[in-house]
Amino acid sequence: MNPGEWTDDTSMALALSDSLRNVGWDLNDQAERYVSWMQQGKYSVNGKCFDIGITTSAALHRFLDGRDARKSGGAAESASGNGSIMRLAPVPIRFVDYYPHKIEELSRLAAESSLPTHASEQCVSACRYLATVLAALIRGEDREVVLSSDWPALRQLNDIESLHPLIQDITQGSFRHKQPPAIKGSGWVVKSLEASLWAFHNTNTFEEAVLKAVNLGDDADTTGAICGQLAGAYWGESGIPESLKAGLSRKDMLEKALAGIVVD
Repeated sequence: MNPGEWTDDTSMALALSDSLRNVGWDLNDQAERYVSWMQQGKYSVNGKCFDIGITTSAALHRFLDGRDARKSGGAAESASGNGSIMRLAPVPIRFVDYYPHKIEELSRLAAESSLPTHASEQCVSACRYLATVLAALIRGEDREVVLSSDWPALRQLNDIESLHPLIQDITQGSFRHKQPPAIKGSGWVVKSLEASLWAFHNTNTFEEAVLKAVNLGDDADTTGAICGQLAGAYWGESGIPESLKAGLSRKDMLEKALAGIVVD
């Protein structure tokens, strides 16, 4: 990849955004667009599918066999990769009006968005929690309040359906009490979410947060993508330095995707 080009995280987010913009909520359509990326390089910055994960690839091939996105994602705990939280931002952006009075509906959509590729309880819980956090930050809620263990919205999420215990540990602040190497940029959804929250919580600007995330190494692009969602929701587009935006390739694709899902 060249400087300013994006990887699978952004390609799948663009596919999800395109689906929301064109057909509304349709898991099969979302999966079809992920397949278009996998097979044809659509939504890629250079027309090629770059760095598709094993879990994602297997799920999309199951979708091609059965054409049922609700059943294509692997449900085993061993299939708990970070592929559904890395692409999640279009959901809380499009449905931000569901926060705070329709958290149950926001939670449902976030959970369903994971199913085409990642159906394990860890992944579904991570999506439910992260989508709610992102919507609250977009709405302007204070970061410390949103990330606190007694956040009212967190209690609502657990009242709807208890989060997976490992995700619950993160919501209780596990990221506050660790440092690398205990914090790591892993492909596992639990460690990936924890690392992203650690980087976001311990920094004061968008650029500092994302740099701290990617410097954890390993699955660096995805840790950066997840932390970038948090940082973008909190500091907004105006908080992203012009020097970073100027270096992006195919900004037209990104701007079109965002324009198609932002609710006035």
